[in-house]
Amino acid sequence: MNNKINNYLIMNYSKVLLNTILVSFCLGLILNLFEEVEFFKNSEESLFLPVILTLSYIPNLIFINLMPFIIFISAMLFFISIKHNNELLTLKVFGYSNAKIIAIISIMSFVWGLLILIVVNPVTSNMVKYYEKTKSNYSKDTDHLVTINRNGVWIKETKKDDLYVINADRLENNHLIDVSINIISSQNIIKERIESEKADISLNTWNIKNPTIFNFDDEGNIAFKKEENIKFNSFYNVEKLNNLFKNLDTISFVELLTENKNLIVRGYEKTTISEKINSFFALPFFLALMTALAAIFTINNRNSNNINYLMIAVLTCAIIYYMKDLSVALGKSDRISPEISVWIPIIIIGLINSIGLLQINEK
Repeated sequence: MNNKINNYLIMNYSKVLLNTILVSFCLGLILNLFEEVEFFKNSEESLFLPVILTLSYIPNLIFINLMPFIIFISAMLFFISIKHNNELLTLKVFGYSNAKIIAIISIMSFVWGLLILIVVNPVTSNMVKYYEKTKSNYSKDTDHLVTINRNGVWIKETKKDDLYVINADRLENNHLIDVSINIISSQNIIKERIESEKADISLNTWNIKNPTIFNFDDEGNIAFKKEENIKFNSFYNVEKLNNLFKNLDTISFVELLTENKNLIVRGYEKTTISEKINSFFALPFFLALMTALAAIFTINNRNSNNINYLMIAVLTCAIIYYMKDLSVALGKSDRISPEISVWIPIIIIGLINSIGLLQINEK
C-alpha cells in the first residue's frame, strides 16, 4: 500500500512540475522570440532562424537558471491541490505525516536536480554554444570577434583593409602565451606574421615581447627579423577577455569536472570554475529545499484564498532571487569565498525549513 501511495504522490507531483515547465517554456519562448526578431529585423533571414535560436536559448534558462523557482511554484501548486481535496487528511489515515509527505516530494525534486545535471545540462550547454556562435556570426560588430576553444584563444580584428587573426595558447594573468598574429590583406594574402612567447595585454596597446616578425612579398619570399619589444593596438585588453572567460554556460557540468585543469591552463580562473562547479553541486539541494519551503508555506497557511498563495509565491521567489544575487556578488567582491557564496542561500533556506517543519509537526 505504501508503495502505491508513494507512486501516486510522485506521479501527481511530476505531472504538475512538467506542466509548470511547459508553461514557463512557452512564456519564455514568446518573450525571447520578440528579442530575436528585433535582432534580425535588418537582415534577410526568415522567422525560422529567430525561432531556432530561441529554442536553443530557452532550455538552459529554464532548467538551470529558473528551475529553483519553477520547482517552488510546482510544489506549491501540488500541495494546494492535495490540501484543497482533503488528501492530506486521507494520507494521515494511512500513516503519512506532513513531514513524510514533504520528504517524499523533496527527494523527488532532488532526483530531478540530478537528472538535470547528468542528462539535461550537457544538451543545454551545447545549445547555448550554438546560440552564441550563431549570434556572433550575425553581430553588428563583425570587425571584432573572439572565440575560446580547445585550440586556445582566437581573436579576429579588422583594421582599415587588413584582417588580423590572432591565436594564443592561453591567457595567463595579464599575458597571452605563445601568441601569433597573422595580418591578411583584402586579397586574402598573408602579408605579415608576428610570433612571440608572451604579449602583455593589460591595456589596449599590447606590449609584444621579443617577437619574430615574418614578412611575405608578392613572389612568395619570406624575410624575418627579431625585435626586442613592439606595440600592437587592439580592441581587446585583459579585462574584456576575462569577461569572456567568466561565461561558463557553454560548458557542461560533466566537462567542468573532467576538463577543469585544461580550462585553467587555457585561461579560465580557478575560482570562477570552482564557483560554477559548486553551483551545479548545489542545484539538487536547492531544488529539494525550495520544495520543502513551498510545502511549509502552503500547509501552514490557513487562508485558502488563491491570491494569498500567489502573493506568497511571488514575494518568496523575489526574496530568494535577490538573496542569491547578493551572495554571489559578495563572493565576486572577495568579501567571502566565491565557493561558499553559492551555499549561503541554501543554508538559510535550510534553517527556515527546519523551523517550519517543527511548527508543522505540532499541528
